[in-house]
Amino acid sequence: MSRTITRMLLLLFVAAAAISVSSASSIPAEVPHNPLEHDSLHVPHFDGAEHNAQYDHEAFLGPDESQKFDNLSPEESKRRLGVIFDRIDEDKDSLVTLSELKNWISFTQRRYIEEDTGRLWRQHNPENNATISWDAYRDAVYGFLNDLSAEELAQEENGISYKGLLKRDRRRWAVADQNLDDSLTREEFTAFLHPEDHPTMRDVVLQETVEDLDKDKDGKINENEYIGDMYRPSEPDEEEPEWVASEREAFGKYRDTDGDGYLTETEVRQWITPQDFDHSESEAKHLIFEADVDHDEKLTKAEVLDKYDAFVGSQATEFGEALARHDEF
Repeated sequence: MSRTITRMLLLLFVAAAAISVSSASSIPAEVPHNPLEHDSLHVPHFDGAEHNAQYDHEAFLGPDESQKFDNLSPEESKRRLGVIFDRIDEDKDSLVTLSELKNWISFTQRRYIEEDTGRLWRQHNPENNATISWDAYRDAVYGFLNDLSAEELAQEENGISYKGLLKRDRRRWAVADQNLDDSLTREEFTAFLHPEDHPTMRDVVLQETVEDLDKDKDGKINENEYIGDMYRPSEPDEEEPEWVASEREAFGKYRDTDGDGYLTETEVRQWITPQDFDHSESEAKHLIFEADVDHDEKLTKAEVLDKYDAFVGSQATEFGEALARHDEF
């Protein structure tokens, strides 16, 4: 693999990791959305009450892969989604409840993590040993850094440097390494790749989030840093959209709970990992909110098919990937 390709993959990995940290979504009227959520064009997941389905579509597939599913005809998408509806409907009463949709989303999330971990486990451990050592992982992923100068290692692009990437992975590896042997089992490797789904990794997820947003490196996040991750004006005198004003208000009312003008680690923790927050339930509520025309809090197949574009861009179809599993249809 060439150095250029490796660098591109590393940058894509960082972008994907940033997305995975903040993947919660919900009904706008019930739960304030996470302003870290935006698609590859930096369009927010929610702009006020407007839903940007492209965020969901790209979250795990990436912008390039998502184009494959954009090319499916509406007729074929609806046909395949109808098959999935029948699988979600556990009691076969022709209605999908919140509980059934939540269970399906949890299942697809677990399946994605398992498949993603399995693919990378095989890639970095072709002999299927019981563990992968840090040295082996570092050589495979970061070996090209040995040929770079100190200046190249420290050079930043959009706040990202190769030196910083290596440091972040090393720290995350150490946290995932529960028995402190500097090697990861399959379970520990899963925690390393998907830290947002492991309680033991919450502190490192918090630390990475603060580092990403804290541009002036003072250990806390001010309002401009909070907004800057969501919105950057294209021109110096550009008027901010209304949703940005709403987020500035949310910063003062809901995020900055002590009113000192900054988000501390405690406040960031409450923001990105609120207590009793269930991502699968939140996403299920969001989808029912989008499709439930008669407001009975259940979905018919007709309601789901009428909103097929929203479901194709959600975890209910593994962000569209389930629609492309030809062997399942």
